[in-house]
Amino acid sequence: MGLSWKQKVFLALLGTAVALGLTALILVLVEAVNILLPADTKFGIVFDAGSSHTSLFVYRWPVDKENGTGVVSQALACQVEGPGISSYASDPVQAGESLRGCLEEALALIPEAQHRGTPMFLGATAGMRLLSQKNSSQAEDIFAAVTRVLAGSPVDFQGAKLLHGQDEGAFGWITINYVLGLLIKYSFSGEWTRPLEGTLVGALDLGGASTQIAFVPGGPILDTSTQATFHLYGSNYSVYTYSYLCFGRDQMLSRLLAGLVQSPSASLVRHPCYHSGYRTTLPLASLYESPCVYSAAPQNLTQNLTVEGTGDPGACVMAIRELFNCSSAQDVGDCAFDRVYQPPLWGQFYAFSNFYYTFYFLNLTSRQSLGTANATVWNFCKEPWKLVEASYPGQERWLRDYCACGLYILTLLTEGYGFSEETWPSIEFRKQAGGTDIGWTLGYMLNLTGMIPAEAPAQWRAESYSVWAAGVVFLVLTLVSVLGAAAVQFFWPQD
Repeated sequence: MGLSWKQKVFLALLGTAVALGLTALILVLVEAVNILLPADTKFGIVFDAGSSHTSLFVYRWPVDKENGTGVVSQALACQVEGPGISSYASDPVQAGESLRGCLEEALALIPEAQHRGTPMFLGATAGMRLLSQKNSSQAEDIFAAVTRVLAGSPVDFQGAKLLHGQDEGAFGWITINYVLGLLIKYSFSGEWTRPLEGTLVGALDLGGASTQIAFVPGGPILDTSTQATFHLYGSNYSVYTYSYLCFGRDQMLSRLLAGLVQSPSASLVRHPCYHSGYRTTLPLASLYESPCVYSAAPQNLTQNLTVEGTGDPGACVMAIRELFNCSSAQDVGDCAFDRVYQPPLWGQFYAFSNFYYTFYFLNLTSRQSLGTANATVWNFCKEPWKLVEASYPGQERWLRDYCACGLYILTLLTEGYGFSEETWPSIEFRKQAGGTDIGWTLGYMLNLTGMIPAEAPAQWRAESYSVWAAGVVFLVLTLVSVLGAAAVQFFWPQD
């Protein structure tokens, strides 16, 4: 017997109710995923505004932090076109505009839904420190221009500021120890563990305007002004760190040349650190633009200076030594140079930035002995300019300076920081470790993540989601059951 029209209408209503219930369940579950299971990765952007160039780094880390600190990895490295922002003193607007290209790359990488929650920071180092000393209003104009551009982006811009030299060294120390797995690492048993004490390494950084050293000494740090403390992954660290302004690569070269000018009226300089046969002419005024050059400027700065290379490494080392002041600091004990306290060197060290770039060019990044490094640099310095040019085509921009830089690094590390023939093998010259650039930016981001509020742990989110979803399923099934029972009663009424 066929169904009556009432029964057909009821079945249609029942089918519609079930379909609507299932559709609602699917839509609600999708919404639950969006609300209760947010993206499990956070991002952060750091601009490293150095003296010679600016770089942008994007870092990412899981929402669930380990002992209060994010486990961070590098997602993008972008070098900004043009010089460092301190070079835009006469055109500060361009300092901000120069950052747009790399900023757009970063925004394209980070999911749009996470832009507002992504912190961004710009740290300016020694180049802007020098400009601030020379002309504070120009430095302020550059920071204002940079802030206008970055604050207009959709991310959480947290400011552009001058990074203290001590912070630059300390954050570099955090970076290298993190990427080497010496602060925390993932074990084969599936747990995060802290490596044994005594395995931490020191950091040696050589920028364009400053150089930094940072390490955990074997004894107490007697001068607290050189001490930085951190709390990372549930542990406390006390690090010796110091930054030497005016001892970076570019400023060293300027100071070196200025020191070779015999008199204010000199128009010719014979440079022992340049290869024999090299000759160039430059405006005399350019030598005295930096606050790092303490020599008295001649009255007539409009004249040009001719520089001729002599290729004499012995005389070059003597000129470089004049840049250092190694008078002892008896009141606090040990001294490195420039009357600065330094405890005895301890452990392994990683040397990066211009330490690495110079020694990589000289093929000295394979743990060669100090004697081999000395002999290699000296032999290179003695080569005539024509032979050097022919041997390294396409590298003319920096070629003339590798002799001076190589000898400067040897002098800085041995006579400045105190490395010896015995401790020299403890230095590794590296640009990266574990696919991550070594510098202060990652260390800064690691420290910053300790200040970002933790999200709910994944386990809690999963449990909450399961309970919530189970409740929704229960309600929908109850609705279907009630409608089904009504259908049975309707079709097969009991006597």
